[in-house]
Amino acid sequence: MTKPHHRKKHKEKVRQYKQNYENTISPKAKTKASTIFSIVGAVIGLAIGYFATQGAVLWSVIGLAAGGVAGFFAGGKMDEGGSK
Repeated sequence: MTKPHHRKKHKEKVRQYKQNYENTISPKAKTKASTIFSIVGAVIGLAIGYFATQGAVLWSVIGLAAGGVAGFFAGGKMDEGGSK
């Protein structure tokens, strides 16, 4: 027969493992929505600027900046809404 004192040590190790595993999982998102939306907005703004002006670099860069700024503010509003 097994002796109970061996199982006690085993349970403590399992408990320690569970605590370490639970501490490694972050409850918050690692990436904010403003970052994702600014990247997506910049790409969409670049595409709109490029295709609307038949490849003019100046307007493509302006579209890139405008899309990035708009995406940043839209993502910021989503971050605020999620924290409430």
